[in-house]
Amino acid sequence: MYYNGVYHLFYQYNPKGAVWGNIVWGHSVSKDLINWKVLEPALYPSKPFDKYGCWSGSATILPSKGPVILYTGVVDKKGNEVQCYAIPENISDPFLRKWVKPDAFNPIVFDDDINGSAFRDPTTAWWSKDGHWRMLVGGKVKNRGMAYLYRSKDFVNWVRAKHPIHSAPYTGMWECPDFYPVSLRGKNGLDLSVVGNNVKHVMKNSLDVTRYDYYTVGTYLWNKDKYIPDNTSEDGWDGLRYDYGNFYASKSFYDPSKNRRILWAWANESDTKEDDVKKGWAGIQDLLTKCIVQADVEVTFSFSSLDKAETFDPKRLNAEDLCVQKGLKLQGGVGPFGFLTLASKKLEEFTPVFFTIFKASNKHVVLMCSDARSSSLNSELYKPSFGGFVDVNLTNKKISLRSLIDHSAVESFGAGGKTNILSRVYPTLAVKNDAHFFVFNNGTEHITVKNLKAWSMKSAIRD
Repeated sequence: MYYNGVYHLFYQYNPKGAVWGNIVWGHSVSKDLINWKVLEPALYPSKPFDKYGCWSGSATILPSKGPVILYTGVVDKKGNEVQCYAIPENISDPFLRKWVKPDAFNPIVFDDDINGSAFRDPTTAWWSKDGHWRMLVGGKVKNRGMAYLYRSKDFVNWVRAKHPIHSAPYTGMWECPDFYPVSLRGKNGLDLSVVGNNVKHVMKNSLDVTRYDYYTVGTYLWNKDKYIPDNTSEDGWDGLRYDYGNFYASKSFYDPSKNRRILWAWANESDTKEDDVKKGWAGIQDLLTKCIVQADVEVTFSFSSLDKAETFDPKRLNAEDLCVQKGLKLQGGVGPFGFLTLASKKLEEFTPVFFTIFKASNKHVVLMCSDARSSSLNSELYKPSFGGFVDVNLTNKKISLRSLIDHSAVESFGAGGKTNILSRVYPTLAVKNDAHFFVFNNGTEHITVKNLKAWSMKSAIRD
């Protein structure tokens, strides 16, 4: 959240080690989203309603009252979950270092009619014209994922709507739901309470089964407590994703200082627990990483023709499978072309990010891949090949690719961010000054590098 000139980031954190367990709400603050100050944990298990865990949630800023944290408390060893709230102990403290959990009204939501072990992660609440606050909580019934909607006039007495705001079959548990408006006119972010004819809404859920985030864009009927996705993408496992790589449990918030919506997500490790213990940390939350960014590279590729594009088989709709099957080593027509990041000098290790363009019946299909299979000589790592399709117009016969390259992270943006892929990689040779960058083309169509920009990034850590 952004409050009184300060950004607050809350995150699940084990202060006693680099492995799962002893989870508290870590708390860091910043004035520029780059330089962060780590504070003492905001929440840790201390009450009967969260004795067995303080799990994910959100922050809501109440007018004239200040911020309130909504979070999931675990009440017993069976994992039964309730929704709780916490408030700053001293609202005048600019960093809001200490938080208290009032005994009055806590927990604010507990529902005997709902599966108690599949009921978590309350969203930021929003204010509606009927005088009610509304929030969502993720859940499931059998294998149907859903987001329950709750209403309140005073922010402590909450009533569940008759039906979930939205649900989808065969999707499993919906974790960390997120729901927010987007403007059809302009690029500014919107406060959660905005509705109207020039507004659509985004419904995001994190599917516990796949460990990926999915979203749809649709219409929010606020007076009926119902969300209806537009018929523009699948509402399930093959739906749209913010990022097609190692990216989960995302959460957005509105930044009123710059009229923008900011999205955070978690990228877990792909190495072993023993490796995590050795390095002393695990998991990255965007800039809250002890790795220092190495480079920011952007390349614009151009081609004179798409006539050599291979025919796209409509049966091969899964982008990840297609990246595995084609890879960068198999020569194609238009592609694969892109670049090798974190490459050792003799190419014993490298992480390629690349495009391949196919020809469908009435359009061209652009595949983007980030393939970690050759990223490290360490055979014990999880080294997946990630992929996504890029919805881009190729009439100008150009496409851009940008990567932020870290010691253990390669975050890539295809066609200006239309498709994004985050890979966690752990090279053994291609580190520090021994990490190289190469542009390549393994297609029969000639590819031209029209523009290449590269920046070496400095550390945000101040001495």
